Amino acid sequence: MVSSDLNAIVTPNQTSFEEGKNDFTNEINLDLKTKPSIPTSSPEQAFDIKPAVSTTTSTQEDIKFNIEVAPVIDILDDADKQSKDLIEKHGLYDHRLDLAKFQMPPVELLKDYGNEEISINKEELEENKNKIVGLLKNFNVGIAEIKATIGPTVTLYEIVPEAGIRVSAIKKLQDDIALNLSALGIRIIAPMPGKGTIGIEVPRKNPTMVSMRSVIASHKFQNTDMDLPVVFGKTISNEVFMADLSKMPHLLMAGATGQGKSVGINAILTSLLYKKHPSELKFVMVDPKKVELSLYSKIERHYLAKLPDSDDAIITDTNKVINTLNSLCVEMDQRYDLLKNAFCKNLKEYNNKFKERKLNPENGHRYLPYIVLVVDEFADLIMTAGKEVEMPIARLAQLARAVGIHLIVATQRPSVNVITGMIKANFPARAAFRVISSVDSRTILDSTGADQLIGKGDMLYFNGNEILRLQCAFVDTPEVERLAEFIGEQKGYASAFLLPEYVSEEATSTVGTFDPNEKDALFEDAARIIVSTQQGSTSMLQRQLKLGYNRAGRIMDQLEASGIVGGFNGAKAREVLISDLHSLEQFLEDLRS
Repeated sequence: MVSSDLNAIVTPNQTSFEEGKNDFTNEINLDLKTKPSIPTSSPEQAFDIKPAVSTTTSTQEDIKFNIEVAPVIDILDDADKQSKDLIEKHGLYDHRLDLAKFQMPPVELLKDYGNEEISINKEELEENKNKIVGLLKNFNVGIAEIKATIGPTVTLYEIVPEAGIRVSAIKKLQDDIALNLSALGIRIIAPMPGKGTIGIEVPRKNPTMVSMRSVIASHKFQNTDMDLPVVFGKTISNEVFMADLSKMPHLLMAGATGQGKSVGINAILTSLLYKKHPSELKFVMVDPKKVELSLYSKIERHYLAKLPDSDDAIITDTNKVINTLNSLCVEMDQRYDLLKNAFCKNLKEYNNKFKERKLNPENGHRYLPYIVLVVDEFADLIMTAGKEVEMPIARLAQLARAVGIHLIVATQRPSVNVITGMIKANFPARAAFRVISSVDSRTILDSTGADQLIGKGDMLYFNGNEILRLQCAFVDTPEVERLAEFIGEQKGYASAFLLPEYVSEEATSTVGTFDPNEKDALFEDAARIIVSTQQGSTSMLQRQLKLGYNRAGRIMDQLEASGIVGGFNGAKAREVLISDLHSLEQFLEDLRS
């Protein structure tokens, strides 16, 4: 018989129902105070434990036994002594001194939407509970227990099926339950990870909004010790959900148009701006749609990074996107060289070492801020540039986490030709808003579920282990404007953070006649490198000779004009026209004469 009485509420957002009880009498109680006994079959087998008898003689007691502890010697090499002296004289290096008076934005900049407490509608809970239990009984699925957890937009009903009921039998009834409850977006989780229950998520008739202000002002966010805290919103149990971008290490977002994807990006950027000083974090923003991220142009001199020859920090042109991504790859390689020379594994160790004045700036060492690449519409880049965009993105995703470069890539078209296997493999963290079909859901999450969401910020977050249903925090355009204005009005750096110089090989491929008298000083060294490796690559010259990309490109033009390498060949390296170093030396001798 089904109980119709709603039991007392266990937690502010949790309600329990019971459907029958199982009496288990075969409980095992372990009394830790009882001494373990050793069973013996005969007196001969019993263990007789006696204290050891001292065999010390009087002669041994007369011998003096002196114990001396060697003093601890503080061994410091010259570098450590120098570092210690510098710390005593100047203190730890403070990377915030350039903008010492910078004020972090207050919570009051975000709009207060009033009471966001969850109201419990007992009639709705009781009605849904009776419908679920009655429907399952009609299909001969017995329930031992049912419990409800109320979230901002969705109520989770957890059921414990009777013994002998197959999980697949309940999974098949998803459409029947949705029909019976007259609800959009019924999602069945069978079984729930870490619990012996089956979950049925049912949208609430009167959902509660989750504002950005409520999650930013929460105790959990204000007192976090995460390196790059990202607050998404609230879970189905009404708890603030946060994740560390430095641990993800990259995030892939997808969702149909108008389902909350751009608001989700703004929520991520807002949470980072509320926690990190401008000296600790830089954004590289790519916005093919040209309007979504334009609000952040006001914080260019504080938080944004760009190419040296670029006018706008928000990148909208596809050609500049390719150059910027390749420039980030150069920055990544340079950072790895710095970490290698400093004997550090990751950015955090390196910066701590630099703050302790153990790394000499004269050797090229500097404080390294985190760099977050934000791409708002990835599908458009793939359609217009293809492999030229995919390859640097994949390379950054594979290698960049250790040097503090993290990627947030969003798209409204999660198809396999946009989110390829090479990209997906390096994005373990995924955020999915509502998509149209289960195929799209499988592409982004590797499972169904995103097609059953109800929109308006309802999302699934997958971190490589389990899928969590969240209600994304809502941050409106005026709130972002106020935040950007508050930061932009304060004193900033002279310019945006400059990425390494990069010019595409196509831009430097215009070659005139070669004049031996105007050749670069490193022309011959570059020629020897190209011929010895048989690889005509401008980026290789830049790495080997430690040049800027413009100069390396000019040298490559001279090599082409002189007949050492062939013409520009797209993404491939140029053809080397001289086969060995002996022939090259004769060729260079002829040029000198």
